[in-house]
Amino acid sequence: MEGAAVLGRLSWRAATVVELRPETVRVKTVVLDVPEWEAHRAGQHVDVRLTAEDGYQAERSYSIAASTRGRLELTVERIDDGEVSPWLTAIAQPGDKLEVRGPVGGFFVWDPAPGGAALLVGGGSGVVPLMSMARQRAAEGGGVTTRLLYSARSWDDVIYRDELGTLARDGLDVVYTLTREQPDGWTGYARRVDAELLAEVVPPPLGVAFVCGPTPFVETVAQALVDLGHDPARVKTERFGPTGG
Repeated sequence: MEGAAVLGRLSWRAATVVELRPETVRVKTVVLDVPEWEAHRAGQHVDVRLTAEDGYQAERSYSIAASTRGRLELTVERIDDGEVSPWLTAIAQPGDKLEVRGPVGGFFVWDPAPGGAALLVGGGSGVVPLMSMARQRAAEGGGVTTRLLYSARSWDDVIYRDELGTLARDGLDVVYTLTREQPDGWTGYARRVDAELLAEVVPPPLGVAFVCGPTPFVETVAQALVDLGHDPARVKTERFGPTGG
């Protein structure tokens, strides 16, 4: 039975677009109907495959934002020169078909008992798998002390802004830093994430850190956490490069 389950995850499955929700000007959540989809571990991803009428195929990997039985949610940022994200965010309509494969990944996944506080550090759309973790934490009753440090270009670029506000009221500690533009009266951080900022916001004692975002962002944050004395084995990273989309 276990072998059959693994084979199912590695096989392409038909999916149908059922809903598209704008998150920001460049980001949408795509809700898919996937027959026999069971569940995922927060932090996992899926492969998405599109097939054109002439048979040309394009594949990309996307973090899972949420899933329930038979339903899968992907939050996708449009990459203008990409092959998949422009279709998902600007062309796809309810009823359109595509294929998915997964869930994939066993390292960058939520730990319900990390042995200390959990730190989630996201840059831009790197917040997506971290949001999946925050949702799982809330579903489990919020027992793990968790802080999310979210770096975005501006307040309008913050994905899941309203839901993060709700989760913050339920015990998730959310810290924002806006790197390019801040609204009037902004009292939060207005800088890039570095060792000095991390030294201020890392919750003690730190049990595990999850870092996701563009490769330079992830490398900077992970190295800074290690330089601050945190165990490298407890700093888990997921990154995406400029060829995504």
